Amino acid sequence: MLTVLYQDQYLIAIDKPAGLLVHRSNVDRHETRFAVQLLRDQIGQRVQPVHRLDKGTSGVLLFALDESSTRELSRQFELNTVRKTYVAIVRGWPAQSGQIDHPLSRQNDRYGERSPGCELQPARTGFRRLACAELPFQVDQHPSSRYALVELTPDTGRMHQLRRHMKHISHPIIGDSTHGKGLHNRFFLSLASIVCCWHASSCSSVIRSAELRLRFAHRRALNSRQYSANWVGTRIG
Repeated sequence: MLTVLYQDQYLIAIDKPAGLLVHRSNVDRHETRFAVQLLRDQIGQRVQPVHRLDKGTSGVLLFALDESSTRELSRQFELNTVRKTYVAIVRGWPAQSGQIDHPLSRQNDRYGERSPGCELQPARTGFRRLACAELPFQVDQHPSSRYALVELTPDTGRMHQLRRHMKHISHPIIGDSTHGKGLHNRFFLSLASIVCCWHASSCSSVIRSAELRLRFAHRRALNSRQYSANWVGTRIG
């Protein structure tokens, strides 16, 4: 059952677990479980997603419950008035803060549709380093391995923008099997297995690509609303 963070007559927000697609997609044609269908069956009414999260990303996922709310919330996302904040672990120690302004090629994940090709779209992501660590393990060519916890705030909404942008500045997100680095992903998975052995009888992993928090204007409220999802474990995909 999906965790509901908030619900009223206009919208519902859930904590999407990593590994779950929002809807049918070219990303995984063999997948049979989707957040849209699961939530619809869970609450017994039609739901309309107003934004998307990558399959490997967990966090707040917002759905509208009527056509008017769908239009209003979609408009906010299109105008970039919704503040999206992600938290992720990345390889290396990036600068304390910065802005990534790097155009990305247009991609498509809608089921059955072809990719539109190499058209470049403006893409901007702000980042802030929250913490850093150096582990005494040789994963790559260095005798120790550096990682950082970062906060990411995209100003645009391109497909896989955060993953592609962090790879662009040579600090790929841990757990990203497409744009990350396998050696470091497997190392974190092995660390997670050790943690699980000590603290739980069974566990999949404690690594995930990113977490999302949302801040947006509610159609029936003067003040904006903010929702956060807890950091939970998931398997590296």
